[in-house]
Amino acid sequence: MKSPLAHPSRPHAIVIGSGFGGLAAAVRLGAKGYRVTVLEKLDAPGGRAYVHRRGGYVFDAGPTIVTAPFLFEELWALCGRRFTDEITLKPLDPFYRIRFDDGSWFDYSGDVQAMRREVARFAPEDLTGYDAFFQEAEKCYRLGFEGMATISFVTVSDLIAVLPDFMRMQAWKTIYSRVASFIRNPKLRMVFSFHPLLIGGNPFSVTCAYALINALERRHGVHWAMGGTGALIQGLVGLVESQGNRVRCESEVAEILVRDQRAYGVRLADGQVIESEIVVSNADTAWTYRYLIPAQYRRHWTNAKIERTKFSMSLFVWYFGTRQQFHDIPHHMILMGPRYRELLADIFKRKILAKDFSLYLHRPSASDPSVAPPGHDTFYVLAPVPHLQSGVDWSQAAEPYRQAIAKALDSAVMPGFEQHITESFITTPQDFQDRLLSFRGAAFGPEPVLTQSAWFRPHNKSEDIEGLFMVGASTHPGAGMPGVIASAKALESVIPDPQQFERAYA
Repeated sequence: MKSPLAHPSRPHAIVIGSGFGGLAAAVRLGAKGYRVTVLEKLDAPGGRAYVHRRGGYVFDAGPTIVTAPFLFEELWALCGRRFTDEITLKPLDPFYRIRFDDGSWFDYSGDVQAMRREVARFAPEDLTGYDAFFQEAEKCYRLGFEGMATISFVTVSDLIAVLPDFMRMQAWKTIYSRVASFIRNPKLRMVFSFHPLLIGGNPFSVTCAYALINALERRHGVHWAMGGTGALIQGLVGLVESQGNRVRCESEVAEILVRDQRAYGVRLADGQVIESEIVVSNADTAWTYRYLIPAQYRRHWTNAKIERTKFSMSLFVWYFGTRQQFHDIPHHMILMGPRYRELLADIFKRKILAKDFSLYLHRPSASDPSVAPPGHDTFYVLAPVPHLQSGVDWSQAAEPYRQAIAKALDSAVMPGFEQHITESFITTPQDFQDRLLSFRGAAFGPEPVLTQSAWFRPHNKSEDIEGLFMVGASTHPGAGMPGVIASAKALESVIPDPQQFERAYA
């Protein structure tokens, strides 16, 4: 049973977008005393975590890896509820199987002894370096995640305060170079440096502070939410509604309304105006500034500055369901292509759609029978690709690219699988731009290089407009499920107390 709507005398906060960041922000705003309206462009909540349901299959559109359950537990506790009463998380073992182009593989898990055995299979001489690398990863977790993830970097003094910790992490070094300083085996260097790709970063460019992901996984595990990632989204929507607040779908925001350099509401694509005391954008920050706010109100985020920003790669995703099960495929498999550094240079620097690729193959039905009809399997396979600045015409390139991926899967791990496909559809960088309103079709916002992290990333509190705030992948601390949920906690520190607006309702 839904609670009645929050009392109309409470100050109003609008949240644009119902991704994980937007819904987490809505919960925290509701707990602070705001009346909250979440506005979602699509026909269902989730944003990049949208769920496609076709032919009895459940296809999670985007994030699938839960690595920080405590962040969800905090949100449920704010509403006087227990996360574990409503959501079942299944620990995965291994976290991933990383398959190399020669057919060998590494099973990556949180079991320290099992990991040491895996390292020893490839290079026993790297065991000492492996242990030393994880000591550094733990340092990055303490300093970078525990110490910075929920700080809202608003002023230069906020940056100055953490510079000693950046120095301790040697954050000017890249994650690949840091791994390579401990580990010599080329395959193991891939195994321990690929993680930034999960948040849109090139391991050869992003700061080694992102070794914190390795430590985060070891500490808290990698989990699957039974029923799919959509179960988490529906759970968060339930929290918002339990506070008496609303999530409105098919409500695209066309403009953030500004008066005297202060946001006072939004205009929807259908012309409706909704006023509020504050506006929080969970939409892509570049899209928010470039297309939702007239240029005369933007002194910091000018069109030229947005154009100069380095954006993350995009993704090509093929979703398919099969009437046959492929029991040899684990829940998460990463298929490394024949090139590593060179392929990433094609994607991030040269912005070329290469003929070769590395793939992430997701088979949730390995852990959760509810996401496929009985005896069937649900899959998606994802390839990092350049964003739309590449000039690729995906209306022409998509099908040949899908066929190339199918051929690679058939020859490597799933012989004959195409004859068993019963559902099939794709998402391209063009869809990230047109459907998800992501600037240049980038899947993760600004690339998380050091000069676009922390204070250098778009701020949680707008640099240009009072009463406007940012949450989600393209603000601090960044992409990935832990990052976007932590961004809502960082946001909380800069949101005005709703009591300051009480006079307007007296």
